[in-house]
Amino acid sequence: MPCLYISTNVNLDAVDIDPVFSDATKAVADIIGKPEHFVMVVLKGSVPISFNGNKEPAAYAEIVSMGGINREVKRKLISTIGSILQAKLSIPKARFFLKVYDTTAGQNVSKL
Repeated sequence: MPCLYISTNVNLDAVDIDPVFSDATKAVADIIGKPEHFVMVVLKGSVPISFNGNKEPAAYAEIVSMGGINREVKRKLISTIGSILQAKLSIPKARFFLKVYDTTAGQNVSKL
């Protein structure tokens, strides 16, 4: 189950966040290749964030997935999630950071 956790300094009280959830869910499912019903999206606003020495709109996100992550997938996730945040929350792509983590990467499986 991929989980996308987004923290932003944008106040979300007066923002319709449903499109962020639906667009992000669809993007993660499509890019990683998992069904939408397995994707979890967490969005937290009004988080104190300073980026480049100022508090203009910015976001930090993490995505954790059990498989499905490679270099190309990472690039697509960063670009697509960045575009969603820019379009829906007015967060410039240059003020967005995404950490991508595959829980299965580097695991050695030994057979008994």
